Amino acid sequence: MSIKIQNLTKIYGQQKAVDNISFEVNQGEIVGFLGPNGAGKSTTMKIATCYIPATEGSVEVCGYDVQKSSKEVRRNIGYLPEHNPLYLDMYVKEFLSFVGGIYQIKGNQLTRRIEEVIELVGLQIEQKKKIGQLSKGYRQRVGLAQALIHDPKVLILDEPTTGLDPNQLVEIRQVIKNIGKEKTVVFSTHIMQEVEAICDRVVIINKGKIVEDQALSTLVQNGQSLEDTFRKLTIQ
Repeated sequence: MSIKIQNLTKIYGQQKAVDNISFEVNQGEIVGFLGPNGAGKSTTMKIATCYIPATEGSVEVCGYDVQKSSKEVRRNIGYLPEHNPLYLDMYVKEFLSFVGGIYQIKGNQLTRRIEEVIELVGLQIEQKKKIGQLSKGYRQRVGLAQALIHDPKVLILDEPTTGLDPNQLVEIRQVIKNIGKEKTVVFSTHIMQEVEAICDRVVIINKGKIVEDQALSTLVQNGQSLEDTFRKLTIQ
């Protein structure tokens, strides 16, 4: 089991951003985590990646509890937040070397790993540029590369294709699909075609509660489109 979420609740003041949710993600799955704005997606992802604590409940990543064993969780998880945090004055390789150093990757091992992730996310053409000179699509690739630099088992991506043009969308989707051949991937998006193209399974959250958790193939077999299902479950 790559991710195990049990009875997770997060309260801000009087508001329950996440309301007693439970679901699991198996090793090697690509799961689309869907919901309208304010549904609790980003909050759940931030708890799973040790950025904020839960109010109640638990999250385990690769068998490690996010509160009790946060260092082990961070070693096993790669995270690309919704607002891609990059140092625009750094060169691509310089930035990846910096992030690799945080994970205590050094010397030839770091050099090899930088080359591997640059090839994996398709940054070869732009690898010698400053990040600030890159298009948004290539900046997203840098964000993916930093999430992958320490070779995590689990990848969590919060709306990784927001604001990209159609060509960039197709390219980043393919990158995510390729990554999913070797790693567990959970990503949020508002683009239903993206989920249909990439995901094995869909988890839908609305007003802090899980309202659907189903294999994508099951939805198709039942004659429902993902967009219709999403609309039915979230317009309340």
